[in-house]
Amino acid sequence: MFNLFHAARQMAFVGAASLATFAPAMAQAQAGENANYEALAAQAGERAGDPAFDYQLAIAAIDAGRFGDAIIALQRVLAVQPDNAAARAELARAYALAGDIDTAREQFATVVDDPTLPDPVRQRFTGFVRQFDRQIAGGGSDVSGFVDARVGYDDNINTATAQDAIVIPLFSFLGAGQLGAAAQAQSDEYYELTGGISGVTAIGRQDRLFASALGSWRDNFSSGAFDQAAVTATAGYAHTFANRDVVSLSGQVQRFWLDDDGFRSSVGAIAQYTKPLSGGRALSVSAQWNRLNFDGDPLRDADRFAAGVGFVGKNFAANISGGKEETREQAGDAQSFGFVAANVGAEVPVAKRIALVGGAAFDLRRHDTSDPLFLVEREDERLDVRGGVKVAVLDNLFLQPSATYTRNWSNIPLFDFERWTVSVGARLEF
Repeated sequence: MFNLFHAARQMAFVGAASLATFAPAMAQAQAGENANYEALAAQAGERAGDPAFDYQLAIAAIDAGRFGDAIIALQRVLAVQPDNAAARAELARAYALAGDIDTAREQFATVVDDPTLPDPVRQRFTGFVRQFDRQIAGGGSDVSGFVDARVGYDDNINTATAQDAIVIPLFSFLGAGQLGAAAQAQSDEYYELTGGISGVTAIGRQDRLFASALGSWRDNFSSGAFDQAAVTATAGYAHTFANRDVVSLSGQVQRFWLDDDGFRSSVGAIAQYTKPLSGGRALSVSAQWNRLNFDGDPLRDADRFAAGVGFVGKNFAANISGGKEETREQAGDAQSFGFVAANVGAEVPVAKRIALVGGAAFDLRRHDTSDPLFLVEREDERLDVRGGVKVAVLDNLFLQPSATYTRNWSNIPLFDFERWTVSVGARLEF
């Protein structure tokens, strides 16, 4: 693109491009360009009003990132030479770089109508007009997705205690009770398939609709009792403010199966406010509500409320949240709890096609009332740690060996457990 503009300038016609295209190149040579602009600006008191000088001053101002000064200089050129197509093209470019794509589009459209414009340059300018039209309309539509397949080993597929017998306080006079196989930690090999697709479409310059669907299936080789499947669908609306902050509202539904039977369904709503920061970083706050319905266990049906704060950096993301899950029946109040959760994840490149990935999460729960069997209010703290390697086999195909460790501390022995998993998978993104 830059070579085309260079050639067009030699023909006395100058192209334009968006801020995203030109800003990196200007930043790399900023010191030299600033010196060139300052040298010309020092002469402006005597030479301003001369179209040739003002044009040269404007080009130097654009290269130095002084878009407002460039616009003023080019307006002086056009006041004297209203048919100067080169100056009008540079004015359009200055407006585009300054972020005013409406005015840039108008100026380019005027240049395109100039009969003296060479066809190759006219075609390029027409392309810019179409590009600005898409930006003004909101950016069009986009669809993306992924498919992930992996195989691994899990030493505790049912997240159960390693103990084979425990004392239940309500029946303590009977001594320790033997736990059944389903209540003791079981290990197995497994395979897992996960896929997702998401799309966004603009309904205006600052307004978008978005939707996504995510599905997963996990099959244990020897034990079907703990096979799992889930489907989650989300759809919503996002609005971008003039300062680039974004607010979004969405609805979500989910269905979860265990051992091929329905286990839980959920419906909910999410509100999020995101503030972009410099360097590709962003800060967000969110609030979420979900209604949980458990198949065959109405005492566990609950409303879940959560609020959180998140931060996204160049190679990592972190989030902290808290809330309450409240059962809708008073008889199930022992299942109600408050929680605080924090997690961090990172992907750090270590070679051209290799990155280290990892993260950690901590979850604290405090139940409202005493468990009817263990006669204490349940208190849990859970730690999850994960790590792995991401290898780019192709630009959109990745090999990902990984390992995870989970430790749940609980004052009720039945829920106190450890868990290790190791797996290797392939992920295709599109």
